[in-house]
Amino acid sequence: MRIDIITLFPELFEGLKTHSIVGRAIGNGKIELATHNLRDWAGDKYKSVDDHPYGGGPGMVLRFDVLFNALRDVKSILKSQISNSQIKTILLTPQGQVYKQKMAQDLAKETNLILICGHYEGFDHRVHEHLVDEIISIGDYILTGGEIPAMVVIDAVVRLLPGVLEKEEATSLESFSEKLLEYPQYTRPEEYKGWKVPKVLLSGNHKEIEKWRKEMALEKTKKVRPDLL
Repeated sequence: MRIDIITLFPELFEGLKTHSIVGRAIGNGKIELATHNLRDWAGDKYKSVDDHPYGGGPGMVLRFDVLFNALRDVKSILKSQISNSQIKTILLTPQGQVYKQKMAQDLAKETNLILICGHYEGFDHRVHEHLVDEIISIGDYILTGGEIPAMVVIDAVVRLLPGVLEKEEATSLESFSEKLLEYPQYTRPEEYKGWKVPKVLLSGNHKEIEKWRKEMALEKTKKVRPDLL
């Protein structure tokens, strides 16, 4: 998989490229991660990528023509490198569909993703209408820009790719994979300051352990996230 990011702050992704799961996936050749500075497509000497909104109002809006040219050139690069390649373009904005595990699973099946990170008061709406395939939000709150949401999308997708995690079956047991939160997990010490690990987990009875885990996952979901049921 190749992931291209159009952003005003490409340097923010340097840590992502070199650490943890994403860094290892890049090192192992499982993914390519490329960043593109939106200001490279600015049309003036000031590298301006935004302007005042028509109709008035606070803040600045990212220009449609700048985004159009950036996306055109990035897609051209991809098409020259990979024949018959499908490219999915994603806009990251609070106005999008809230990101879910199922969306990450679907995106993990793609070969090329382009993520567009916003700033200021958002994008000229023609970007929403004409340039992207999906619009994603990571939650009902406002961040300074789309870089952190892009990292969330990347991390959630990359760990689902074949060969990225050492134990791939682990992803099928995590929260949201079966519309339930994950069951409680325990490790050593068996007892600490009077707080003990549930006896069933020490029993060695795998059938009873599996039963307990399912019951606990359901109980936890009912208590914390009943909307998932």
